[in-house]
Amino acid sequence: MTERHTAPEVQGTAGAPSDPRWKRDIAVFLSGQTVSLLGSMLVQYAVMWHLTITTRSGSVLMLSIVFGMLPQAFVSIFGGVWADRHHRKLLIVGADSAIAVATLALALLMVSGVDDLWVIYVALAVRSAFAGVQAPGVSAMIPQIVPTSQLVRINGIFQTVQSAMMLLAPVVAAAIYANFDIVAVFFVDVVTALIGVALVLAVRVPRLVRSDDGATPSYFGDLVAGVRYIRAHGPVKWLMTVFAVTMVLVGAPSYLTPLMVTRTFGDEVWKLTANEIFWAVGMLLGGMVMAVVGPRVTHRMGLILGVVLGAGVFTAGLGLATDMWVFFAFGLVVGTSFTLMSAPAMAILQETVEPEMQGRVFGFVGIVMTVAMPLSMVVFGPLADRFSVESLLVVAGVLLTAFVLVVLAIPSARRSLAAVSRPADPPQD
Repeated sequence: MTERHTAPEVQGTAGAPSDPRWKRDIAVFLSGQTVSLLGSMLVQYAVMWHLTITTRSGSVLMLSIVFGMLPQAFVSIFGGVWADRHHRKLLIVGADSAIAVATLALALLMVSGVDDLWVIYVALAVRSAFAGVQAPGVSAMIPQIVPTSQLVRINGIFQTVQSAMMLLAPVVAAAIYANFDIVAVFFVDVVTALIGVALVLAVRVPRLVRSDDGATPSYFGDLVAGVRYIRAHGPVKWLMTVFAVTMVLVGAPSYLTPLMVTRTFGDEVWKLTANEIFWAVGMLLGGMVMAVVGPRVTHRMGLILGVVLGAGVFTAGLGLATDMWVFFAFGLVVGTSFTLMSAPAMAILQETVEPEMQGRVFGFVGIVMTVAMPLSMVVFGPLADRFSVESLLVVAGVLLTAFVLVVLAIPSARRSLAAVSRPADPPQD
C-alpha cells in the first residue's frame, strides 16, 4: 500500500494532527533521528582525530571543516524548497540513504588502500550536502505529526537528545577508533543510518497539499517566495535575526573557551575535557527543562529575550572569571541558555509559518546554524592571536547584551515578537 493511500492530506495550520497515536509516531521518528545522529557524530569525531593524528596539519583540519560544513549551508537553500515541494518523509529517507552510501563508499575505498585526503574531503562534502536536504525536512516534518501545544516540549526533547549525543559520541568514537580503526566507525555509521531510515519509514506522515499546487512555480520562484516571506513577516524576520546574532556571538565563546583554558588555567587534558563537559551538560539541562515545562510557558518571547540577555551577561562573565570552576560554571549557564532559547524559537517558527512555507524557512534557519559558528570564528579567531581571549569574551557578551536592548527599543520589533509570544493552543500538562 502506498504512502499516498495511508496518509491523509492536510492543508491547514501546522502542528494539529488529528491522529491520537501521534505520540507513537514522534517517539519512533525521534528514535530514528537519535540513532542516525549518533552515527554521524561518530564519523565527525573520528575523522577529526584521524586527520589530526595522521597529518598534524592545521590546514588539513581547516579544509575538513570547509568541506564538512559549507556544502550544507549552500544546499540548505534548495533543501528548504524541496521540503515544500516533495514528501518530507521520503526526502529525509532519501538524504539519509545517500549519506549512508557515501560513507560506505569511503569505507570500501579505504579498505582497498585508497586513503588520499581528497577521498575523505569528497565524502565529507557529499555527506554535508545531503545533510542540507535532510535538516529542513526534519524541522518541517515535526509540526505535521505533533500537536501545536506540544511543539516546545518535543523540540526540548530533541535538543536534549542532541546534547546527550555530544557527551556519548566522543566516548563511543574513541572506543571504536582505538580498538579497531576509522573504517570500523564508517561501517557503524552505515548501520545506524539504515536503522534510522527504517524507523522513519514506520512513521505515518500526512501528505502536505500546497495551496498553489496547480500553479507549479519554478524552483527559483519558490526560493524567491521564501525570501520574500521572511522579509514580509515581521515575527519570522525578527526571530531569525535574534537567532542569527545569538549564534554568532555565542559561537565565539564556544570556540575560544578551550584556548582560554589553555592560556589561563593550564593545558592539562582533563581541564579541556571538563570545559567541554560543562558546556554539553548545560545544553542537556536546558533541553530537559524545555521538555518538562515547555508546554506551560505562556510568554515565549519574554523567555527567549531574557535568556539571550542572560547569555550576554554570563558570556562577559566568562572573560572576567579568574577561578577555573567559576569559569566552567559560567560555561554551563551559557550552554543552558542556548537550548532554553532555541527550543521555543523553533516551536514558534513551526507554529507560525504556514505548512507549505516551512521547508524554505527552515532551510534558511539551517544556513544560519551552519554558517554562524564558523563566521564567528573567522572574526574572533584571528583576533585571539592579537588580543586576550578574556577581552574578546567580554566584548562578545557586551555586544549580545546591547543587541537585545536595541531590539527591545525598536517598536516594530517589540510588536512583531509580542504577536507570537503566546502559544496558539492553551498550555497543557
